[in-house]
Amino acid sequence: MNKKTKLLAASLTALALFVGTRSNAQSIEKGKLRFGIGLDGLAPVGNFTKTANFGLGLTPRLQYGISNRFALTFTSGIYHFFPKDIYLNSGTQTYKTQWELNVVPVKVGFKAFVTQHIYLGAEGGIGFQVDNGGGDSKYLFSPSVGYASKNWDFSLRYENFSGNGYRNGVIGARIAYGFGL
Repeated sequence: MNKKTKLLAASLTALALFVGTRSNAQSIEKGKLRFGIGLDGLAPVGNFTKTANFGLGLTPRLQYGISNRFALTFTSGIYHFFPKDIYLNSGTQTYKTQWELNVVPVKVGFKAFVTQHIYLGAEGGIGFQVDNGGGDSKYLFSPSVGYASKNWDFSLRYENFSGNGYRNGVIGARIAYGFGL
């Protein structure tokens, strides 16, 4: 991670920790399931900016409250990255190509509420590439900070993709609507 990404992650974590000093009833309930569907905006960082402009994701999430302050999560969906034009020189000719990337993330994680609505989260899992022949997979890890109300969930995260000599990341913003099951 570059210095700007580390600074952003540290700032978001500090903000979440210092916003509230006491814990009240949380946006989750012990033993209850919630389902939410989110829309993600994904901004590439690092070397990823050379091949992708931005990405969009659609991510359903199942959440189970293990206490009034902690929840386990299971998230999947799809990320689509919009490619930049890449020009390759081959002898006397120049070829224009576009790199495609669609990823199906499968992640498990947790949310820990530090105030009634503010939480810190982390997820880990695998992202499966589903275009260009597919078959390639990457390890995913994403720390996050968010705000959750009865029906809405807003979060920011850094998501790292790594594997097969490949390591890149995105800054993601997720807006989700959820309800109890």
